[in-house]
Amino acid sequence: MTIGLDGRSVIVTGAGSGIGRAAALAFAAEGARVVVADLNAEGAEATVKEIAEAGGTAVAVTGDLSEQAVVDRVTRTAVERFGGVDVLVNNAGIMDRMSALADVSDAEWERVIRVNLTAPFLLTRAVLPHMLAVGRGAIVSTASEASLRGSAAGAAYTASKHGVAGLTKSLAVMYRKQGIRANAIAPGGTSTGIAVDAEQGAHGPSTLGPHFVNLGRLAQPEEQAAAIVFLASDAASNINGVILPVDDGWSAV
Repeated sequence: MTIGLDGRSVIVTGAGSGIGRAAALAFAAEGARVVVADLNAEGAEATVKEIAEAGGTAVAVTGDLSEQAVVDRVTRTAVERFGGVDVLVNNAGIMDRMSALADVSDAEWERVIRVNLTAPFLLTRAVLPHMLAVGRGAIVSTASEASLRGSAAGAAYTASKHGVAGLTKSLAVMYRKQGIRANAIAPGGTSTGIAVDAEQGAHGPSTLGPHFVNLGRLAQPEEQAAAIVFLASDAASNINGVILPVDDGWSAV
């Protein structure tokens, strides 16, 4: 079976750096046309430039994907420039402060949930009508080890990534008869620019610390991207509702 991505229209969020950038480059290398969505305009344009220099096709859209107007602009760009939306990669996300629940501020909770869970909901809701109109589509989200366990992040991030896993499974069940597949990767430690502003000595970080001894090998963004591209491709045509650990066996410990 061929991978089947040549000419497909793909949206990748958080594509200005890290896993998202690697995924955008990988999709473009397979012949897909990519909407590079990111909050950071410089990073998004750099990804588009690299794709173009390699002979691929991409366009940048910048803004905060937790805002409906930005979501609408991303979706409209894919439809107007590339004729629709075949693949959506919900990858953009932020870390929390590793805070235990009693220490989570309203601001930390609301921002993490908004970016990590509400933004994927908004964008998925926006692209679904376009996928349903043609009877096919693939949605791949970036969950986390924190979507599988309670010892990989703080309360806000863990709740947000469990939410991503639940959203993925609900999508898979609700829309499989309409030709839509939804899966997620659950990365372990990966070499990206995502930052953790943890308050050292606080209850959350001090409790979580010992659990990271079994983290496993630090992955490169391209390794996560390979799993994303596979799940979005025709080679994964019967894979639906899966949360795939890409973590060097951390989830098996």
